[in-house]
Order: sequence, then structure tokens, then C-alpha cells
Amino acid sequence: MTPKKHIIPVFVPHLGCPNSCVFCNQRKISGRLSPACGDDVRRAIANYTAVNPKGEAAELAFYGGSFTAVSIHAQKELLEAAAPYLEGGCISSIRVSTRPDAIERTVLDFLSEYGVKTIELGAQSMDDEVLVLSKRGHLSDDTKAAARLIKSMDFSLIMQMMTGLPGDTRDKSLNTARLIAELKPDGVRIYPTVIIKETELFEMWKCGTYSEHTVEAAVSLCADIYTIFEDAHIPVIRLGLNPTDDLSGGDAAGGAYHPAFGELVYSHVLLDKASNLISQLSLRDSIILGVSPSCVSKMTGQKRCNIDLLKERFSLRELKIKITDVPEGTVTIL
Repeated sequence: MTPKKHIIPVFVPHLGCPNSCVFCNQRKISGRLSPACGDDVRRAIANYTAVNPKGEAAELAFYGGSFTAVSIHAQKELLEAAAPYLEGGCISSIRVSTRPDAIERTVLDFLSEYGVKTIELGAQSMDDEVLVLSKRGHLSDDTKAAARLIKSMDFSLIMQMMTGLPGDTRDKSLNTARLIAELKPDGVRIYPTVIIKETELFEMWKCGTYSEHTVEAAVSLCADIYTIFEDAHIPVIRLGLNPTDDLSGGDAAGGAYHPAFGELVYSHVLLDKASNLISQLSLRDSIILGVSPSCVSKMTGQKRCNIDLLKERFSLRELKIKITDVPEGTVTIL
């Protein structure tokens, strides 16, 4: 298992975003009202070093807005604030998040000069109808071109996709995952659609023109999407929105919001793996499943739901889960 990279997040809600996607309210997602400035960068780094005085250098990450769509002046203010810390080794690298239609060679040359190593690209969907209905302002060909250019210039590429957007279907989401996998990103984030107050999607939902993407449907779908990326050896670095007080306090009015969404998906993935293994066995009434230490609770499921489901599905008298020496995410029968 690769050690988790330390991240210093700086949120820049709506910074540079040229349009309003129907699902988006970055203030409620990030918990921040105004865009970041140079002082925010310095403060975030100082706060990190105060609690990690001898720790490993972290990556500075600009999240939330379309970083490369803002003025060069604004980009320089943020990147120049980080420059002394990058030169001094306090931070190891910089990542930015942006849109596919805000990427071109001159933009990437500029970012490279300031030590940016990773670019997160908000694809959201690879279906043009879904992109239009969601008012993304770009099409799938823009995403393909941007991803290929980013990779060709030796940046690390992280891609983001969403499920359950207007006009989306299970098959469209699975196809989006396959097309993203073909672009060979270094990692992906999967965000099922959440209906957030003060968004156009919220109004669409209230008047009945948008059907809710439920937690249950999203868990099942994202488990299959996770498997697509796992088979392609592409790490899934995030599943579901990061919980905030605003979202948990009621701003997530509907849709696939759950504070432990990722845990639910991983549990479903392990359930499917265990089910496939057991189905290949000759008749047995007692089974022991072996998993890594980090996967015991996920394999068990909330309130032992995976154990109960497998026992019922295969008429098992007994099913136990034990720690064994296998890679994380692997299920074996002992």
C-alpha cells in the first residue's frame, strides 16, 4: 500500500469558473465564501508546518475553482505566495483543479514554471447530452484533448467524474468510466450527484424535472465503476463529497450524500468479490473469508450486513472473516 500523501488544501470556490453548472454551489461544498488570496496560501502552509514541524513536505493543492481560467495576475498571486515554500522544501509540489476547456500548451508552460506537478481535470461526464443538460460549457472532445495534452507534458493527471447528473443513466456512467480509463489518468475522483440548496438542480428537483440519484443506487453504480478503474490499475482517490458541517446540516437536500459514502462503496466492492468466490465453490455450509487488516470492517459491512447477506444468499450456516496476509482490497477463502 502506498503511503498517503500529505495535502495542504486551499479552496478557491468559483475562482475562474465561466459558467454555473446546475449542480454547483462551491461555497456550500467547500464551506468557504470568498476566493483565496496570497495570504490564505501563506496561512495554510504555516498552519500545516505548525502541527508538522518535522513532518514530510506536503503538496499544496488548489481545490474548488477553475484555476487556469482566472487572470494571470490572480494565478501569479497564489503561485508566487507558494514559491518560497517550494524552494525551501516546505512543500513538495503544487496541484491545481480546472476545466477541460481552460487547458492549452501556454497555460501548462506557465504552471510548470511555478512548480505545478499535478492537474485535476473536471470531466464529470463523457456523454455530451449529459454535459449540455448539466450546463458544463464543454464537451467530451475537450476533455480528451486536455487530458492528452496534460499527459504529453509530463504532468500527473487526476480526473474527476460524476454519476447521476441530468440525463445520465447507469450505462452512460459506466461508459464515462471506461473512456476516462482509456485516457490513463494517474488517479480518479468519483462524485455521485448531491442535490445542494441554492443550485439550479435543487429547483429542478423541487419541480420534478430531475429525479434524485439515491445513495443506494449510487453505491451500487460506483462499486462497478470502482472495479473498472481497479482493473485498469488506476487508483480511486476519492468517493463522494467530503463531509462538511453545511452539507451534513441540511444543505445536502437530497441525492447521494452520505458522510461515509466511500466506506459504503468499498464494502459493496468486497461483497461482490466475496460473492463471486463463494459462487464458484462446491456446496459448503461454513466459510472463512480472509482479508487485510484494513478491510475487516468493510468486508463485514455496516451492522454485519455483508455477512448476513452472504449467509442468506448461499444458505451458509456460518461465515467468518479473518485477517490474513493479502493485499488491500483482496478477498480469499481460507
